[in-house]
Amino acid sequence: MDGRSVVLILQDDTGRTGRTLPLMLQPVLGAPLLKWLSEALARAGASRFFLVCAPAWAAAAGACFPQEAALTVVSEENPSDRLHVFLSTAEDAETDVLTVTGPVLYLPACAAPEGAQVSAACMVSRCELMQALDENVPIGQFLRRAGTPCAGEDGFFAPGGPEDLAAWQPLLLEDLLRSLADAGVEIWDSRSTWVQPGVRVGKGTVLLPGTILEGNTAVGEDCVIGPHSRITDSTVGCGCTVESSKLNNVRLADRVSVGPFANLRPGAVLDNGTKAGAFVELKNTALGPGTQVPHLSYLGDASVGGGANVGCGTVTANFDRAAKHPTVIGEGAFLGCGTTLVAPVTVGSGAYVAAGTVVTEDVPAQALGIGRARQQNRRDWALKHKKPEEQLLRPLDSGRHNQREQEKEL
Repeated sequence: MDGRSVVLILQDDTGRTGRTLPLMLQPVLGAPLLKWLSEALARAGASRFFLVCAPAWAAAAGACFPQEAALTVVSEENPSDRLHVFLSTAEDAETDVLTVTGPVLYLPACAAPEGAQVSAACMVSRCELMQALDENVPIGQFLRRAGTPCAGEDGFFAPGGPEDLAAWQPLLLEDLLRSLADAGVEIWDSRSTWVQPGVRVGKGTVLLPGTILEGNTAVGEDCVIGPHSRITDSTVGCGCTVESSKLNNVRLADRVSVGPFANLRPGAVLDNGTKAGAFVELKNTALGPGTQVPHLSYLGDASVGGGANVGCGTVTANFDRAAKHPTVIGEGAFLGCGTTLVAPVTVGSGAYVAAGTVVTEDVPAQALGIGRARQQNRRDWALKHKKPEEQLLRPLDSGRHNQREQEKEL
């Protein structure tokens, strides 16, 4: 695609389609069609966008463009003056400008399907368009007279109506995955990998089957994502592993291991070298560098220092039915299996908590916290409380065992 500047006019076609949103804002695989277009144009080199849009749709339409792109949004009432400024500030080398006046798909590597309609995109001379604006020539009239239509051989297609969008889904996804593969991302199975436009994936990263990346998600280099993992609106650093897990609005630093079957909810922040292992759930919780939560634990509204170890089955009781309360775990702390922390509570740096403890008071640094009843063994209790038919199953040497116990007491 020639040029870096794009002019888009988002028309109100709801009367024709019968939908509440314009066709360019209809979702395809969870993202508006306009987002698919703007991201595809950005990959082709476009970095400046001028959007003419009704105020009611300005926010939704503006969110469809890459964050790094320069975007100007104006209302439909009088865009000429600002469009003139937009065109005049383009680089001198930009002789032509792409204009889009209706629903358009950009698939540069796609062959035109049968019955493809004429595209609503065209290339125009930047200087001639500026002159037409000076002379108050209607932009639609100018484009029909001086524009060069962009057709299927140029990669531009018309999606038709809302009912046709499903047929374009595999082609849009194929084009996006191809661009990731060209950038050094390894995709094992493109038929079971779903990535929305706007997602960033670093080179050397492997996407295993069943991976879903959506929203404002960025994955660093040399990661392994999947199989069967869903990451939404999250940041994943370099060298991370996310296996069969769900991440929603979380941040992972580098070399973080997640899963299998972990659920990281909004507000989870994992520092370098941390682990949230099998069946671990984190919500609004920060793990310091090197901290391990290996398996079967829930931490909510918690702050865990670096180098800590959270034993299997540890739970923060953070909700008292009226409010959420925080839990603070210091650096190098060690929580035994089955620990329950009743918030608000603090475990100091380097402290130990014995397995099975219910922590209701702060544990000082370097201390050992124990909060469980002393074990008692009641001899022959089980035998005395069995049903008559179960008495027949009593061990044959139970009498000899009882005799030995009596001799010891004597």
